Amino acid sequence: MVQCIEAPVSDLSAIDAVAACNPKRFIQQLDLNLLNRRFAQASPQEILAWCTTQIPTGLVQTTSFSFLAISHMLYEELDQPVPVVFLDTLHLFPETLETARKAQVRYQLDLHTYSAVGASSRESFAARYGENLWETDIDRFYELTKVESLQRALSDLNAVAWITGRRRDQSESRKDLPIFERDDQGRLKINPLAHWTRKDIWAYIFKHDVLYNPLHDQGYTSIGDQPLTTRTSADEDERAGRWRGTEKTECGIHL
Repeated sequence: MVQCIEAPVSDLSAIDAVAACNPKRFIQQLDLNLLNRRFAQASPQEILAWCTTQIPTGLVQTTSFSFLAISHMLYEELDQPVPVVFLDTLHLFPETLETARKAQVRYQLDLHTYSAVGASSRESFAARYGENLWETDIDRFYELTKVESLQRALSDLNAVAWITGRRRDQSESRKDLPIFERDDQGRLKINPLAHWTRKDIWAYIFKHDVLYNPLHDQGYTSIGDQPLTTRTSADEDERAGRWRGTEKTECGIHL
């Protein structure tokens, strides 16, 4: 019988052994420096395989339905489906919503969609929170549509760890992104694509016929809310089309 360890683990075998404990305690005890060294050269599939094995409950994936590489890995390559959280801000492109619909059908996703409290459309959002809130108070807009919605989703799903699709090459602000980190609630935050490049993503998509948002074919390299997303030119960062003309670099859920 494996006994729980009450302090941060200090060797690789202990990391694996302590996984038999309560998932929340397991997450609290992980030595992230050790874990990041262990997986520094690992493939995304190896990272995800470790996560699904060691965190059999309380692991979720978040997606914006831009690229479906991680969902494809989990649901088809590894056959390890986990709950998928989608934050519908009610201001997304129609193409994004259609990609979400197609992905749920193709991969049979265990999909959980969340929106701002008390709103189910752009019109009801405006009636409750104000017209064009992103123009008058962009931080409030994202607090309602992304930050609070995500925390509600993670709480409802009893999440102790969540998977993101962030990469180091996406922007200057993400260049030091670790594979494993903790959010401000103490949950494990996993970035299995951290060391992949945009070229790696597209190579994987073409090799495995992975679903992706068709807006990428129209010059959108990073896709968010329709009123706040523009096309990018070849010499710009991938996320340059987000919040163009402002100093904003993140919506808030990764801060």
